[in-house]
Order: sequence, then structure tokens, then C-alpha cells
Amino acid sequence: MTRAEAGNAVQLLKSGLEYFPALEAAIDSAVREIHLQTYIYRQDAVGHRIEAALIRAARRGVAVRVLVDGFGSSEFQHGATRAALARAGVRVLVFRPMHGWAELHRHRLRRMHRKLAVIDGRIAFIGGINIQDDFDNPESPRGRLDYAIRLEGSLLAAIHAATCSLWGRVSWSQLKRRWRPAERIEPVTKPQGTVQAELLLRDNFKHRSAIEEAYLEAIDTAREEIIIANAYFFPSRRFREALSAAVQRGARVVLLLQGQMEYWFHHYASRALYADLLRAGIEIHEYHWSLLHAKVAVVDGQWLTVGSSNIDPFSLLLAKEANVMVRDAHSAQQLRESLVSEMAKGARRVARQQWETLPLLDRMLCRLALGVARLALAFSGSRAQRRFG
Repeated sequence: MTRAEAGNAVQLLKSGLEYFPALEAAIDSAVREIHLQTYIYRQDAVGHRIEAALIRAARRGVAVRVLVDGFGSSEFQHGATRAALARAGVRVLVFRPMHGWAELHRHRLRRMHRKLAVIDGRIAFIGGINIQDDFDNPESPRGRLDYAIRLEGSLLAAIHAATCSLWGRVSWSQLKRRWRPAERIEPVTKPQGTVQAELLLRDNFKHRSAIEEAYLEAIDTAREEIIIANAYFFPSRRFREALSAAVQRGARVVLLLQGQMEYWFHHYASRALYADLLRAGIEIHEYHWSLLHAKVAVVDGQWLTVGSSNIDPFSLLLAKEANVMVRDAHSAQQLRESLVSEMAKGARRVARQQWETLPLLDRMLCRLALGVARLALAFSGSRAQRRFG
């Protein structure tokens, strides 16, 4: 976990309708360097739009580096977009390429799940939004609900360093040579605002639990309200106990979770925890208006986090993740108002009495998903099973 830095300007971006125009504009403003790191890069309308912007940048002499995950972007690995980027001079690397399910060994579960971009060391984007059309799912024509942060200021040093470090490590593992940029870029860290922000990383080296610990610290100090919106919610025992303790202190705890079934395993595994959460006095609202892909939280109208990390063992124990933590009343209020509006528009609160009389088939599916989750945790390591089982 990095040190909190004052002197930042942040802009909250809601879903791709706000994120992609801002990202494209930043790419078009680049004069020296672009880093783009994403779990999913789809060859759809949005993918081609960002591809065109990256190619324009490369052709005017900008050093463009794109890092995608081998599982999340499996089609991209041998697709037309990668070939077009390479022809234009864009450097592309794939984090742990996948060549089939037979390669899904334990270490292959450790994916690069970050969604992060840095432009000229002066503008950064961090969030949960992949390079993917929000409206590409015919079963959810209203798109995905997700968020990202556009950031300028003192935190750029930490974000730029983390981005270059991961690119260098992947370059070394695949090309067996140390990566050195042709031109050293010094990040622009001159104060751009008054917001205090901190970069939260999760990896398997120095930052094994930084994101979860930041959540727990905020939850443990909450006095009024906690709102968490998370697409795949399967928290550790310690996390669940912290939420319960917050309710006992008198804080309102609200969870906005996926209501539409995107993946049956995540859907029913999360629901297997509902009974205990509801008995603890925690509010659960299931979002049905569209697909929920957000990984955000607001605490006491002062603290917020936006990023790529779900609250589940795959994000918190296995994947490379990147969140930004912000202490700023204006930004926190903006996110809170957005979440409250989305809950009013498209979420249904889960009643404790209704949940306790759940149909037998749903109960069986929850138990089955919980069993599968425990098997997956055992496969990933005993430490995960102890914390999340």
C-alpha cells in the first residue's frame, strides 16, 4: 500500500458512456507515452474505437504499451486488433497467455485484473471498466453499471511507477530481457487539487492484502453509513464480522449486489451468505436494472474507493488488482448520490423473512455453489480456505 498523497484532482466517471470519451481524449492528447492495462480487451465497437486512438498516438511518435490478461482477453491474443496495433508500432504483452483449459493449474488462477491507464505520466484512470462495450450483452440491453476515476496530481508518481513495474516484470518473464524505456518519463506530480488519494494494489509480493485492509480500516472506523456496491461479493469471515460490528455500533450498512444472473456460480455463492448477513442487520439490495460490474464503496460521506477488486477470494488473494482510495467529501457525496439513485431506480431490497422461506431449489443451488466455492478455495491454497471457507 502506498502513502496517501494530498494535492490531487479527481473526476468520478460512471460507466463507459463517461469513461471511454475521457480515455479517448486523454490518448489523443498524449505526446510521449501511454500505458494501458486491462483484464478484458474486446474486439467490439468500443475496442475498435480505443484501438484507433492508440494507433493514432503511435503514428505520431508516442510510445504506446498495452498489457492484457491472457484469460480475460483470450480472443485478443490472436485477433485482428492485436495485429493492427502491432503493425502501427504499439507494444503489446499478454499476462500469462492461455492456450486451453488444460493449462488452468493453480498458478494460472493468478490473473491480471487491473483496469488502469497512464497518459504521459500526468493523467491516470483507475476503475473497474474493461475495454468492452457496456451494451454488448443482449440479455442486459441497458449496459453495465460501473465506475472509474480520472486523476491528476501528486499520486501520479505512485501510479506511474506501479504501471511501469508490472510492464517490466511481464516483459522480463516473456522476453527474458530487462525493459528500459527509450525515453525516461518523469511523472507530473505538481498539485492539481486538494484531494487526498492513495493507490491500493494487490499482488503476491509486497501488497498481498492492501485492498482488503483498507476496506477493513474504513469499516472499523465507520459511525454513520457504509455503502458497498460489488459485482462478485464473497467476503472473508473477518470482513463479514467487521460489517456486523459496524451495525452493532449503530452504522447503517448497505450492500448493492448483482441481481441479474451473469454467472450462476457467483450468483448463488454470494446468496449463500445472505442469511447470516441479514440476521446481522445488514441491508442487501439486488440490482436488476442492468448488469452490475461496480467495485466501489462509500463510508460516512468522506471516504470512497473505486477500482478493479471484487470482494471475493479471487480478487483479494489471487489477482493483480488496482484501486484508488479517496478522502474527499465532494467526491464521496457524488458517488453516494449515484449509488442511491441507482438503488431507487433498479434495485430490490431483500427481506429477511422472504429469504428465510426461500424455495427448496434455490436453497440447494446456494449450497451447491458454496460447495464449489470451497473446493476452488482448497485448490487455490489452504490460506484462502481458512479465510473464506
